[in-house]
Amino acid sequence: MHNSVENKVFDKMRQNRRGKFFFTKDFVALGSYESCSKALENLAKKDKIVRVSRGIYTIPKVSKFSGMTLSPPIDDIVRGIMKRENAKIIPTGLFALNVLHLSTQVPANTVFLTDGTPRKFKIGKVSVVLKKATPSTLATKGKLSTLAIQALKSIKKDFVTDEEIEKIITILKKENPQHLKHDIQFAPVWIQKILSKALTENN
Repeated sequence: MHNSVENKVFDKMRQNRRGKFFFTKDFVALGSYESCSKALENLAKKDKIVRVSRGIYTIPKVSKFSGMTLSPPIDDIVRGIMKRENAKIIPTGLFALNVLHLSTQVPANTVFLTDGTPRKFKIGKVSVVLKKATPSTLATKGKLSTLAIQALKSIKKDFVTDEEIEKIITILKKENPQHLKHDIQFAPVWIQKILSKALTENN
């Protein structure tokens, strides 16, 4: 029985693009939750798939240059988890800086703000923390402006450099002007000035 479910689970995963991540619940049409969970565990033990976190699996992409397997980005995995809860998330701190290429340091602990259930879990060696946030913090629309606000909050007003501000303004020129205009109101005053300058230059 388990072997039959295992084959079906693996076939379904192979029919999708490499790097796509799957949750145990994605396979319940093929068998019971328990049998699907066992099938995924067995496939991971056989190195046919990779377990990226509890209950999350993938057939990883393979680099054309190094031949190494590539797991889905952490924020993609977290967004997938929160999508199933119909919850919103935004990255903060060093992770936001990293996404915007303002830092090359890879965070060992990644914090996301959410209106979903706060909790902690691991993805590989990275600890992920989901923290409850106020509705106003999560009310931003633009992906880049949201990241910029969180990155600047992480750097702090007294420590941000002119070079970092110029880099962020350059990044924000790629943001949808309407989204940027909307998001300004949800930033601290000192960050509003930076976003407003980007909006002016964007126009």
